[in-house]
Amino acid sequence: MKRRPLAIAAVTVGVVAAAALALPNLPPNPLTDSINDKVFEEKSKHFATAADAPAPTRGNAAFALPSWVPKDATDIRIRTRAQDEARLIRFTLGTTPLDGPQCTAGTPKDMGGRRLNAKWWPNGTRAEERPECRDVHQYQVAVRGKRVYAWTDGTPSPGSRPQDNPPATARAGSQG
Repeated sequence: MKRRPLAIAAVTVGVVAAAALALPNLPPNPLTDSINDKVFEEKSKHFATAADAPAPTRGNAAFALPSWVPKDATDIRIRTRAQDEARLIRFTLGTTPLDGPQCTAGTPKDMGGRRLNAKWWPNGTRAEERPECRDVHQYQVAVRGKRVYAWTDGTPSPGSRPQDNPPATARAGSQG
């Protein structure tokens, strides 16, 4: 009789372990999306074109494209994590090339490795990634042909916060 609870516990542990390993590699569907949302607090979206992506408003900012993504980009995939501002973005370039860094001040830093994964993210981009500050967040960007891979851990771009660019103070009454 004592073997039955042990067998049930072993089977339960096995099922949970198998689900934890298999879940990230399953194709998106309502069940896996729901589990990802609740357990891993990660969400993914796919947009056929840049025009299909939401505008950057408070309610849907996680899936809004940064302004540096060309308007003719296609096959856009975004993965976000709820507890921080980590994001993965993959898209295919159209005829508009990807422009250079858009830094307002300072030099972007190397943020280390990504802490978010997706099935559609290729292996071995680390050597190709270049730190670039763009919009509010700094991204690590790798370009392979027409395919662009960009990620951020939420690190602000240098100069994107008010404390990075303190306003110049006028010296009132300094003329004598």
